[in-house]
Amino acid sequence: MQKKVFQLLVDNTSGVLSRISGLFSRRGYNIESITAGVTADTRFTRITIVASGDDEILEQIEKQVEKLVDVRDIHELKPEESVYRELVLIKVHASKEQRQDVIAVVDSFRAKIIDFALESLVIELTGNQQKVEAFIRLMEEYGILELARTGIAGLGRGTEHIIYLDE
Repeated sequence: MQKKVFQLLVDNTSGVLSRISGLFSRRGYNIESITAGVTADTRFTRITIVASGDDEILEQIEKQVEKLVDVRDIHELKPEESVYRELVLIKVHASKEQRQDVIAVVDSFRAKIIDFALESLVIELTGNQQKVEAFIRLMEEYGILELARTGIAGLGRGTEHIIYLDE
């Protein structure tokens, strides 16, 4: 099994995300993560999907998604030609005695503490998946109380793969 990151440019219409995720569900394809948000042009939404499977399945995913009415463009965001980022919010147990140790780890990862409570901290970290996963592993030592991850958002490097849609 391998993973591919697909970037879709779709019409910003109600139900578009449901139709795309429904295709995955009907075909039994696995979605590792999915993120969506409006683009600079509010008529369109950019969706980033991380899917896993063998070469044949990943090729079928691309072909099937491309056939959907709302999809204007789909292409793979190859790691060497793209920038990926993920956001994670982590609430960790941080007693008075542990707090300075947690803050030292947060600082070394260039993360931010966005909420202080008597026995916990909420930390925000943005980075590639490896950085996020390494940070999570270190925070497990203190006790993760809650965790929320966005999934990957990505863009191709440079101007080579920019899609311009006129309508």
